[in-house]
Amino acid sequence: MFSKKTIEDIEVQGKKVLVRVDFNVPLKDGAVSDDTRIRAALPTIQYLLAHGAAVILCSHLGRPKGGPDPKYTLKPVAAHLGTLLGKPVAFAEDCIGPAAEAAAVALQPGAVLVLENTRFHPEEEKNDMEMARQLAALADLFVNDAFGTAHRAHASTEGVTHFLPGVAGYLLEKEIRYLGQAIADPKRPFVAILGGAKISDKIGVIRNLLTKADAVLIGGGMANTFFKAQGLEMADSLVEDSALETAKELLAASAGKLHLPVDMVLADAFDAAATKKTQPTGDVPAGWRVLDIGPETVKRYAEIIATAGTVVWNGPMGVFEFPTFAEGTFGIAQAVAASQAVSVIGGGESVAAIQQSGLADKITHISTGGGASLEMLEGLVLPGVAALQDK
Repeated sequence: MFSKKTIEDIEVQGKKVLVRVDFNVPLKDGAVSDDTRIRAALPTIQYLLAHGAAVILCSHLGRPKGGPDPKYTLKPVAAHLGTLLGKPVAFAEDCIGPAAEAAAVALQPGAVLVLENTRFHPEEEKNDMEMARQLAALADLFVNDAFGTAHRAHASTEGVTHFLPGVAGYLLEKEIRYLGQAIADPKRPFVAILGGAKISDKIGVIRNLLTKADAVLIGGGMANTFFKAQGLEMADSLVEDSALETAKELLAASAGKLHLPVDMVLADAFDAAATKKTQPTGDVPAGWRVLDIGPETVKRYAEIIATAGTVVWNGPMGVFEFPTFAEGTFGIAQAVAASQAVSVIGGGESVAAIQQSGLADKITHISTGGGASLEMLEGLVLPGVAALQDK
């Protein structure tokens, strides 16, 4: 299934290896507040160190506007990585130019260097070949282990492969194996669960999944748009009016595979403390809005999930940030965790929900990439993966 070379297919002893990691982690008061993504990169880093490589790590962090911004420095990330590895990690004040070059030259086998934020250079997102050449000049080999940015053709993900042989790290390989397998050759029945606010973000995904999955379970704000497309009054609910025609087309083309909620949890305000009531799916009274799927929907969806061989879930079922309206999302999380299926969860909010529910260890694979996992579910080729060497 995975046709690209990995770190185990190349000789790294005594080599300088540039690794694109996804260290785009949340910082609070100048420290890392969630190190999930850093920990996800450890197997690749530790393999390279154990096999005598000098490891140079590059990543973006946040969305700095066109230049260096101290708020987005990777310095605290380097310090945190040192704690996890139990050894000092060097830090370069830039990712290209004299500071990066000097630090790379000084780096010995068995040591680790973190370069400053690649997005401090606007050329990064333009996939500028001169920036890519300068990054590549720091090393002998390139490893992409950043699945979260593999759907972007940037200087540090795609550009560098024009100057260095590129292979996949363990995390990238694992992501592609699980998500790719789920789409290309799933254990059946294959059940897809899609939530989140908008249909427009996931039109391609829904279209692709309707051809591949045995059932597509819809929740979250996007369900409202389907309801309005069926002629229901949605009052103050979030509805994407520009996607109504698309919703009609998808319903018409779904051949009964598309399942919509049978009951809804309403609120009289978009507020954690709002008054709530549950009703069967139907017109929403004036002044009310849908904020979650109801208990009967959870029960029906759970019955479908219980029979599944493969489950892919992307997007929450309601406004789970408000505890009162989190029951739908957590109910689905429990159903997925309890099933015997191969379960793959992608997308930041679904991952946050599964972690909050305390059920993360019951899931086969939790994806680190939101946009990238969506593009894979859509059946698209990811530039950061396509650029790597074939086996």
